[in-house]
Amino acid sequence: MQSGVVAFIFIVKIKGETDWFCSSELSLFKHCQTVRAATNKQELSRAEEVRESSSLKKGNQAREKGGIFGQGGRSKRDLLMDLDLGSLLHSLIPSWNSVAVLGVYVGYLAIAGSILPGKVVSGATLQDGSRLHYRCNGLLSMLLLVGLLGVGAQMEIVSATVISERGLELLSATFIFSVAVTMMLYVAGRMSKDKGSSLRPHVTGNLIEDWWFGIQLNPQFLSIDLKFFFVRAGMMGWLFINLSVLAKSIQDGTLNQSMILYQSFCTLYILDYFFYEEYMTSTWDIIAERLGFMLVFGDLVWIPFTFSIQGWWLLRNNVELTTAAVIANCFVFLMGYMVFRGANKQKHDFKKDPKAPIWGKAPRVIGGKLLASGYWGIARHCNYLGDLMLALSFSLPCGISSPVPYFYPIYLLILLIWRERRDEARCAEKYREVWAEYRRLVPWRILPYLY
Repeated sequence: MQSGVVAFIFIVKIKGETDWFCSSELSLFKHCQTVRAATNKQELSRAEEVRESSSLKKGNQAREKGGIFGQGGRSKRDLLMDLDLGSLLHSLIPSWNSVAVLGVYVGYLAIAGSILPGKVVSGATLQDGSRLHYRCNGLLSMLLLVGLLGVGAQMEIVSATVISERGLELLSATFIFSVAVTMMLYVAGRMSKDKGSSLRPHVTGNLIEDWWFGIQLNPQFLSIDLKFFFVRAGMMGWLFINLSVLAKSIQDGTLNQSMILYQSFCTLYILDYFFYEEYMTSTWDIIAERLGFMLVFGDLVWIPFTFSIQGWWLLRNNVELTTAAVIANCFVFLMGYMVFRGANKQKHDFKKDPKAPIWGKAPRVIGGKLLASGYWGIARHCNYLGDLMLALSFSLPCGISSPVPYFYPIYLLILLIWRERRDEARCAEKYREVWAEYRRLVPWRILPYLY
């Protein structure tokens, strides 16, 4: 993930699409020209004395006296790139400020999630018959934090642009935090003697596999379900990165229609997520995935820092959209939202009440287990189609001049095809003949008539 974001920065630099890098190179080049001019003036008399020397000796002396552009006979562009790389690596070193921002954020979520009121939802029934209970107060926690930060920014206690100005520091600090958390989860899992489904250790003996996929299903810390907590932190972190980028664009006077579209779509999506936060309790990640580096890193680092690439890109690039493009973009978002939310709601309602009507009719159920009505009668993974359309709508405000803003939908397409294949294999093993019947009735995987 870290390498993905670093690659993003270099892609933008190489393609010359960010004024920030270009202005840095220009100012550095001018400074070095001034230094070299002064050096040449001082050495004018010496150059007269060695005029009769061999060309090789003269070239060596020029390289020795040529300042930062003359070392080793390297080109100005090579040295500028080295300096930019050094600056980039330096900006990845977490400062105490970035560590403090991360610590306060995690601490706030832990406290707010424990004390603020919210609907308590029962999770799926586990193998031992137990059920976990989740306090779904993410929306209230998020709105309260937005309000507190807004007041703090008005009183100049906090900076609204701190995240946009310390993005790489926060990225590396969060990555280090996710690695440390995963190591603690691994050690705690190996030491656990619990026999319950939530905390029973699942040790394969393969260090990499156990570290990556995790050992325990639902580890907790101070009565906080960590899996549910990290998903909340990642989704909320995505919003606060976007808001900081928005504040930076307003401060710089670069706010435009494209940025407004991107911010509006993402904000609506995130608000919707927390409004229906209880639906997360019936997803595969919560029900069946153990908590290892894959989920910890994915929730804390991957979601907030890569899903916001479009905002970072728009901060440095001005995109003018036609009215037709804006209308088309809104249409893609609304269609994607309708499919995504509608499919997930039907699945959640069916799990709570298998007889609940779908689109005004009694649901068609295969083998008493699988829903084959509504969106789930159109494609076996139709919710993935809605997710992909939403991801595309987040990138369309950036235009088509660069592939960088389309990293998220491209990545998501690859991920969901891989996940769909994995889901198919698991369902075929779990439901056997019932799954075969469902496949016969609903032949399309994600996109009807194409895939």
